[in-house]
Amino acid sequence: MGENGLNVGIDLGSTAIKIVFVENQQIVWKKAVPTVPGQAQVADRLKAEGLAALGRTADQIAAVAATGYGKGLVPGVHKAIDEVSANALGTFLLSGGSARTIINIGGQDVKVIRLSDAGRLIDFKMNDKCAAGTGRFFEVAARILDTPVDAFGELGQEEADPVNINSTCVVFAESEMVSLMAKGIAKTRIIHGLHESIARRIANLADSRDLADDVYLDGGSANNGGLAMAIEDELFRDVHVRPHPQFTVAYGAARSLDSAI
Repeated sequence: MGENGLNVGIDLGSTAIKIVFVENQQIVWKKAVPTVPGQAQVADRLKAEGLAALGRTADQIAAVAATGYGKGLVPGVHKAIDEVSANALGTFLLSGGSARTIINIGGQDVKVIRLSDAGRLIDFKMNDKCAAGTGRFFEVAARILDTPVDAFGELGQEEADPVNINSTCVVFAESEMVSLMAKGIAKTRIIHGLHESIARRIANLADSRDLADDVYLDGGSANNGGLAMAIEDELFRDVHVRPHPQFTVAYGAARSLDSAI
């Protein structure tokens, strides 16, 4: 559908809206903004911004695909695709066909997706009943610790003596972090402890006995190197992170315009 122009993929997530422009199978422009009411207007604004940045006009867009929680809120798209299928396709293509397991940390859920050798979706598991371990949870932790989420990866890796975070519920974990801060526990110990706690939850969800060796981590939290290392330690497997992992699902949506999915 997009062989002679730009394909646009829009991932309307619970906490962020991501958009990519794809040409000749490559991302030529991308942007992410916080999710706010009026997602259709936000999507239109992002498309216009992308066209302006590329020096293109609207008639050079071949097709638009939408995915994510808000995929039904944007009129005029050529294709709506579920986010698990978009995630599977995007990661498989960006990994050069090597991905067999995907761990996606979204704004309000965590998914573990298994793929066949041909990149087909075999099955997936999702934890959407608690925000612990999600992007939203990191936002809460950042507020309590008065530390930008972007700094968690480096700070967590600096600490060799993580504190144990026992709570598995985000509400109780929040209270636990406040208590630890009141006791004077270093932020680095708390952050490292958070990474280990989240990694344990992801490993329990994944059930490592079912995982193939080629594991890919994506979603915005995949940029957190400390979390990726903690997941590797829990799974006893290498965890790969592609550049710009928060755009994988949007890329998969755009590429689905040229596939049978």
